[in-house]
Amino acid sequence: MNPNDIRCVGAELYFLPVHTRVPLKFGRETVSYVTCARVKVTVESRDGRRAIGWGETPLSVTWVWPSAMGYEVRHGVLKNFCGRLAKEWTHFDGQGHPLEVGHDFNKHTLPKLVQELNRGRPGMEPMPWLAALVCNSLFDIAMHDAYGRLVRRPIYSTYNADFMNRGLGDFLEPAKGTSVSFSGRYPNDFVSRKPLSRNLRAWHLVGGVDKIDRSEGTAEDPADGYPVFLPDWIDVDGLKCLKIKLRGNDSDWDYQRIVKIGEIAIAKKVEWLTADFNCTVTNPDYVNEILDRLCLEHPRVYGMMLYVEQPFPYELEKNRIDVHSVSARKPLFLDESAHDWEHVRLGRELGWTGVALKTCKTQTGAILSACWAKAHGMTLMVQDLTNPMLAQAPHCLLAAHVGTIMGVETNAMQFYPEASRPEMSVHPGIYQRRGGEVDLMSLTGNGFSYFEDQVNRELPTPESSYSR
Repeated sequence: MNPNDIRCVGAELYFLPVHTRVPLKFGRETVSYVTCARVKVTVESRDGRRAIGWGETPLSVTWVWPSAMGYEVRHGVLKNFCGRLAKEWTHFDGQGHPLEVGHDFNKHTLPKLVQELNRGRPGMEPMPWLAALVCNSLFDIAMHDAYGRLVRRPIYSTYNADFMNRGLGDFLEPAKGTSVSFSGRYPNDFVSRKPLSRNLRAWHLVGGVDKIDRSEGTAEDPADGYPVFLPDWIDVDGLKCLKIKLRGNDSDWDYQRIVKIGEIAIAKKVEWLTADFNCTVTNPDYVNEILDRLCLEHPRVYGMMLYVEQPFPYELEKNRIDVHSVSARKPLFLDESAHDWEHVRLGRELGWTGVALKTCKTQTGAILSACWAKAHGMTLMVQDLTNPMLAQAPHCLLAAHVGTIMGVETNAMQFYPEASRPEMSVHPGIYQRRGGEVDLMSLTGNGFSYFEDQVNRELPTPESSYSR
């Protein structure tokens, strides 16, 4: 036992609505607003010291729960579940380093809560596990932040034997047939204690309904001083990396979209592209044929394609598609399917070569998945959930510490740039992209370096508040 071991003794939950300046398309749905769930937790150490920590995650309904069921129905379930989690975390008896406490909550308590929720909604579509992880992530993130504040260190400097009671061998199992061993190893053996870089290449999201040239302009386009068309975004932000959202069920549209954006990218001296098929593809041949045609007809655009992201359905165990043929053409990254390191292990068996990490699937899960993937030679990326406000800091720090294939995806400044205006006064570099990069130089404090006491933001009345 370590005197710094913590347990949660209080939680205050807040909901912050954020409206988009332009529509944001996820899969088959388009949204115009999102609720950011924010929590302040209070933790207590074994020797009686207390600290607070903050966590925040957008409740991205259409991403975590694709469904024909009404948006507001799903939205309400997620908000209610966050309220239940605030109570459960306050009374959770787990104690230790936040990675240990987070692992135990994710492994043992969260599944029971999801089962209980779904049993209480007979005849209704069950809430997916990914949705549960996103709701839980703000609490998990806040625990890591609180621990860093308690021990007065950046949280990434605590993922080692000086602070943890258990090593990676207590959490992870290597793939069969490999020489990998986690015995006696800790996250800091794979995840840097200090940022690998303070300046990260920023990936811009080209959404399925985003406007890529002036011929698509209408009278409804916002006139708020921010770009609307892709070439203007490239010029203003100095972009070098573009992520292209595709449909995954219309191969001609997908191909033409890649080609058109690729031509703009070449003209504007963009260096890298990636394609996101939004989990709607069911046959690897769909992706292979697009890539092969691109290689033959537009080889330069093909060469700019750094990797392909999650073409296939979320639930990897139910959809065990062999994807070696795709990864033989381009690196293939798990995203929605990478719920935890065990799913990453299954993905590797099926032919996936990389993992797109997200803090919205818990900081604990992201760190453990990063360690497993790096130990087995898989490549990493850190993907966005259009993170504004406090959510942006852990997101950028994850990318800076794990080492990615190229920078970090960050697109809140595209869809709701004004949402983070108060935080920008303290952290100007992470809420704007300049020269194609985000600047993390202000993230130098304890925990996740929010410095929220310097941010002029008035929070609403808490939705719920618990203490023990």
